[in-house]
Amino acid sequence: MNLPLAGFRIISAEQYGAGPYGTMFLAQMGAEVIKIEPPGTPGPDGRRRGGGDTARAVGPHFLRPGESTYFQAFNLNKRSLTLDLNSAEGQEVLHRLVPTCHAVANNLRGDLPARLGLDYAALGPLNPAIVCAHLSAYGRDNARAKWPGYDYLMQAEAGYCQLTGEPGGEPQRMGLSMVDFITGTIFCIGLLGALVDAQRSGKGRDVDTDLLSAAVHQTSYPALWYMNHADETQRTPRSAHPTATPSQMFRAADGWMFVMCQLPKFWDILVDRMGRADLKDDPRFATNADRLAHREELTAVLDAEFSREPMAHWQALLAGFVPVAPVYTLGAAMDNPWLDAIGLKDEVAHPDNPALKVLASPLKFDGRRPPNRAAPLLGADSDSILADLGYEPGEIARLRTAGVI
Repeated sequence: MNLPLAGFRIISAEQYGAGPYGTMFLAQMGAEVIKIEPPGTPGPDGRRRGGGDTARAVGPHFLRPGESTYFQAFNLNKRSLTLDLNSAEGQEVLHRLVPTCHAVANNLRGDLPARLGLDYAALGPLNPAIVCAHLSAYGRDNARAKWPGYDYLMQAEAGYCQLTGEPGGEPQRMGLSMVDFITGTIFCIGLLGALVDAQRSGKGRDVDTDLLSAAVHQTSYPALWYMNHADETQRTPRSAHPTATPSQMFRAADGWMFVMCQLPKFWDILVDRMGRADLKDDPRFATNADRLAHREELTAVLDAEFSREPMAHWQALLAGFVPVAPVYTLGAAMDNPWLDAIGLKDEVAHPDNPALKVLASPLKFDGRRPPNRAAPLLGADSDSILADLGYEPGEIARLRTAGVI
């Protein structure tokens, strides 16, 4: 498959979720992503401990000790190079590698890229076209640069937790680490934008994003409503849309479903197809503004109708006419045959599981999803990468004994 980033080489000093999620898109688009991971420290038995991306140790499911299934979710298609960037010899390896690359990415704490020589000031002299992309918790240029930070903290500070849940309930975070995924995607966009310019101009640069900035940016139109009109969006019952209705969860006979009449035409189609055209003549529900003013009454009317039949009935009746979806458990969502129909599931060969199930890329090129391969074992590519840089086998063995790789 002719992938758009084939031929590009990217180093990434990354760990856990946000950064690896973004660089995995680059790897799936054909870039050679070299994942730098700490080699760990030798124990009394000579075996190294504590090395690698911390995600390798995230349970509860493992392919082998120190190789988690969690890690596979963020690191498909990459190569792994163990390298101690705190050592002089580790920096020497990095400096030999950078001239062969197009970008260096990291998602380290904000004060670390400069300390570890991963910014443009350190690497530009070695490769003027190098793009240095940084993803941190709070940024590299402010009083919070040294603060550690995680997705859940950003959901709290950016207002997500207070916006999520039923009115009057306790603050709730989203069930997934969406700030990590949002920030990783923005990180990838920024890197690619800088890379396009570097290819034209021959001049690289630093490009930054951070978890809190990305989280706040995603508050989008409610943020503008507040900043311009002092209108603070509140929680709504049934996860309803703040301005359009009916656009919320409803009870079917066997569970919940989400129905979204975002446009006036969908309201008309809904009541026609469910055999309640009379509701169009009810003055309480004549316009969206009327329905919004009488949302509680409308919910009761529609609950009474929807609860007469199971979800499958309403899906068959409304799908393709009115935006509708079942409220699935995660298991039901993964078992949905539609995912197989669109090819969103994939299998890769891992040394410990020849048919490891993974998610396919959400991108398509020429109508096809890019191929996947399993995330690398820790340090799986160290020898070959160093050999390509001109290191002899004896030198590689010495670096390994010294704990540099």
